[in-house]
Amino acid sequence: MNTNPFALDPSRRRPGSRPPRPGTWLPFVGSGALVAVGYMDPGNWATALAGGASYGYTLLSVVVMSSLMAMLLQWVSSRLGVVTGRDLAQLCRERTGRRTTLFLWVASEIAIIACDVAEVVGSAVALQLLFGVSLTAGVLMSAVGTFAMLALQRYGHRTLETAVVGLILFVGLCFVIELVLARPDWRAALTGAVPSAELLRTAGMVWLSAGILGATVMPHNLYLHSALVKTHAHSTSDADIADALRGVNFGTFSALSVAFVINAALLVVSAAVFHASGHRTVTDLADAHRLIAPIVGSHWAAILFAAALLACGLSATVTGTLAGQVVMEGFLQIRLPRWQRALLTRALAIGPALVAVGLFGPHGSAQLLVASQVVLSLQLPLAVVPLIRFGSDRQLMHGWRVRGVPLVLAWICASAIIALNGALIWETATG
Repeated sequence: MNTNPFALDPSRRRPGSRPPRPGTWLPFVGSGALVAVGYMDPGNWATALAGGASYGYTLLSVVVMSSLMAMLLQWVSSRLGVVTGRDLAQLCRERTGRRTTLFLWVASEIAIIACDVAEVVGSAVALQLLFGVSLTAGVLMSAVGTFAMLALQRYGHRTLETAVVGLILFVGLCFVIELVLARPDWRAALTGAVPSAELLRTAGMVWLSAGILGATVMPHNLYLHSALVKTHAHSTSDADIADALRGVNFGTFSALSVAFVINAALLVVSAAVFHASGHRTVTDLADAHRLIAPIVGSHWAAILFAAALLACGLSATVTGTLAGQVVMEGFLQIRLPRWQRALLTRALAIGPALVAVGLFGPHGSAQLLVASQVVLSLQLPLAVVPLIRFGSDRQLMHGWRVRGVPLVLAWICASAIIALNGALIWETATG
C-alpha cells in the first residue's frame, strides 16, 4: 500500500524530473556538498579560532554536539523534501498564517544576510593575506567571486557541484597538513570533546558556544536542503522514495562528516598553535595568519591557512544565494534569477562589511564574524521547530514520518538550542 500523501498528485514533482540511476551517487553527494559548504564558511573559522585560542580544546565538545545536531536536523530536512516534494519554506507558507509566514521569511533573510556578511569579510581577509589587496578591494572582489561561481551553472548544475566538492577536498587537504604541522595534544583534544558544565557558567564560553552553534547548524541550510532534494524521487511510489532517501542519506552524512572534520581541525589547530603557545587573545584571522608560520616553523602553514579560507568563502557564497532563492520563492512565491538574487544578497551584505573594515580595519573582522554567527544561532529555533513539527506530522508524512528515537533526539536538539540562546540572552542582560 502506498503511504505517500501525494501519490495521486504527480504535479507536486517537477515535470520531467528523473533521479539518477541506482548506483549513481554523484548527484546525491553534490546536494550534500552544497549544504556542507555552509558549515565551513569564514564564520566557522572565526568562532573556532577564537574558541581554540581562548579556551584550548574545551569547546571541541560544542563542535561535536553541533555537528551531530546538524546531521540529525539535515536528515529531517532532506526526508521532508523527498517525501512531500516540497521544501520547508513552501510548507511553512501553506500551513501558517500570513503574518507568521512574513515573520519567518524576514527572519530567514536576516540569517542569510548575516551569513553572507561573514563570507564577504572572510573572503576579503583571505584576498588581503594572499595578494596584499586592501580589505575594501577584497570586499568588492568577493562579490565578483560570487558571480564567477554561479556562472559555472552555464555548463550544467553538475559542474557547479563538482567545483564545490573540489573546493571542499582542497580545504580538507590543507587542514590535514596544518594538523601535521601543529602537532596537537590528542589526549587533551579527546578530553575536550566531552561536554563540561563550565560551558554554561562562563560568559565568554556561552558567547562562543552560541557562535559555534550558529556557524554549524545554519537555519537557511534547513530550507535549502529540503529544496535541493525534493525532486530526487523518480515517482511517488514507496520504492522510489526509499531509493531516493538512501541516496540522499549517503550524500548528507558523507558531506557533513567531512565538514565536521574540518571544523574540528580548525579548533584543534587553534588550540595547539595559539593557546598552547600563550597567544590566547588571538581572535583575528589576520593575526592568526601572521603568527601561525613562526609558531609552527613553516611558511606553508600561513599560505595554506589563507588559501583554505578563500576556498571556504568562495564555495559558501553558493549556499547563501541558493538558500535566498529558496526562501523567497517558498515564502513569497517570488522567483528571481540567481544572478539577481546574488546581487540583492551581496548588496545587503557588502554595506555592513565595508563599514566594519572602514571603521576597524583588519582587526574588526573577528568581532563582526562571531557576532554574525550568534545572530544565526538566535534565528535557528524559528526554522528547527517547524521542521520537526512537519517532519513528524502523520497527515503530511504518513509512513515516512520521523518518530521514535530520532524524533526524541530532534526535540532534545531544539530544546538545547533554545536553552543555549536563553543562556546567551541572560548572560548578555546581566553581564
